[in-house]
Amino acid sequence: MTETYDPQANANQQEPVVEGNALPQSEATEEQAVNAADTQEIQQNKSEGMQTCEDIVARIKVLAEDPLNAPKEELDQLKQAFYKLHRAAVDAAREAHIAAGGTIEEFKADTTQEEAYKAAMSVIKEKRAEQLREEERIREENALRKEAILDRIQTMVENADKEQASYNDFKALQQEWKEVGEVSATKQTDLWKRYQQLTERFYDILKLNIEFREYDFKKNLENKVRLCESAERLAEEEDVVSAFHQLQKLHQEYRETGPVAKELREDIWNRFKNASTLVNKRHQQHFEELKKKEQENLEKKTAICEAVEAIELDKLTGYSLWNEKTQEVIALQEEWKTIGFAPQKMNTKIFERFRAACDNFFNQKGEFFKGMRDGLTENLEKKLSLCEQAEALQNSTDWKGTADKLAALQREWKTIGPVAKKQSDIVWKRFITACDAFYEKRKEAGSTQRSVEHENLAKKKEVIAALSAINPEDISEADASKMHDLIKEWNSIGHVPFRDKDKIYKQYKAIIDSLFDALHKNEASKRVARFKDSIKEGMNVNRERERLLRAYDNLCNEIKTYGNNLGFLTSSSKSGNSLVAEMQRKMEKLKADAEIILKKIKALNEEE
Repeated sequence: MTETYDPQANANQQEPVVEGNALPQSEATEEQAVNAADTQEIQQNKSEGMQTCEDIVARIKVLAEDPLNAPKEELDQLKQAFYKLHRAAVDAAREAHIAAGGTIEEFKADTTQEEAYKAAMSVIKEKRAEQLREEERIREENALRKEAILDRIQTMVENADKEQASYNDFKALQQEWKEVGEVSATKQTDLWKRYQQLTERFYDILKLNIEFREYDFKKNLENKVRLCESAERLAEEEDVVSAFHQLQKLHQEYRETGPVAKELREDIWNRFKNASTLVNKRHQQHFEELKKKEQENLEKKTAICEAVEAIELDKLTGYSLWNEKTQEVIALQEEWKTIGFAPQKMNTKIFERFRAACDNFFNQKGEFFKGMRDGLTENLEKKLSLCEQAEALQNSTDWKGTADKLAALQREWKTIGPVAKKQSDIVWKRFITACDAFYEKRKEAGSTQRSVEHENLAKKKEVIAALSAINPEDISEADASKMHDLIKEWNSIGHVPFRDKDKIYKQYKAIIDSLFDALHKNEASKRVARFKDSIKEGMNVNRERERLLRAYDNLCNEIKTYGNNLGFLTSSSKSGNSLVAEMQRKMEKLKADAEIILKKIKALNEEE
């Protein structure tokens, strides 16, 4: 049914009526503030639990089945996760290639998963691009439809004074306006402004009667109270991001709801605005905490980068040092994987920095191992040369000389660096086998030698026993002859065991010395006796005494000279013990001769 109203019926009603999507100035200002807020959203991280590139590609293929509804945030996270895992896999494959003896230049990364990833993503991108074109076309059509509705409302407003305007017709146009979908962002504001102006002009001209206005205000109030309650419940929503987006939809609906009574307008808006403020604050706090966490992650990742960059590569001069630092870098890479995202503007940069530091480490490691391989070849050649030298000596019977040469070869072996692992045991066994062959032969020969030495020891003990049987108190000429024969026999006997050498010699020397002392005393007595006999035969006593005195003086001078020489040798020189012993022996003989002369002089004196 079409109803008409008298334009003058509400002539005194000057209340500014706002209808449709128009908002009071305070409400519009708040709406602009909400729209200007940070609307960044972090999609639920659906890539959690995906440990491999295959998992991520599989997930993208699932999303590609319905690409128009695939969340952009999830796709962005999947992209970051994929390339993080892919790069880690490439780094691991490169390290394994180098560890197996390959070079950086020879390494080729497996791009199968990356190609599968790009193929799946391209499907989504193509369909999305098609969707965007279609959506833009629809928005353009919607803009044309809304312009046509506005033209009809404008016609209604312009003819309101000439003919009775239909409120129901106007509400139908409003409903039609609401049913039209989104329009281009560049046209939305102008369309809304024109719609608001025409709506206000229609209500000003139409002057609805109080009954229909109150009914409209009442329905609008009910809707806005419902929207306020919904907004207030969002303050308890656990997912603050979802709550924020739900609030935007509530604002859209609030904007499209007509006005309420003037006296309630400010209160209902304040209630809705206060509820919105709580949701917006939670949303803002959520992202502030997220940003704080991302900043902490950036600091942790920066510390890891610095740790890798701080490695003093020039001091890694051996396999063990490189392997030790490699384990540290791998541990840092594992730690990196446990840290979440850094701020978006720094996330890629910090990863590139970490990747560059790791690449530099492993590239330097590859260069080191390449250089070591060259050194391994040179070391192998040196050790093979030592093997050949040892093999040439293994049959030698020059036990001491050859042992010294082999010891020198072994010392030189220790100065040569390592060789390739597969050659290390082989070349070492070859070298040690040659050395052991010589030492085994020397051991066998030594066993025979020790048997001969024990026989010699038994013979020398027999000589000592024979010497011990001579009575030093009554040595005859036969005993003296026997002593000389035993001495010759002793000297003809070969070496004895080393541990018995000094002991057996001391026993021998003690007996010899005692026998010679006794022999010398006996001889001296005989000489003095013969001298006494010569005195009785008419010797010239005075002349003989002078001769003896001169001989005694000469002997004393010789003894003194030997004494001085001995003092010089023992205090100022390190001459051999054999020279000292010989000089001492001569001094003892001179002293014995001097003693005989004194006894002869005494005999002369007694004769007088």
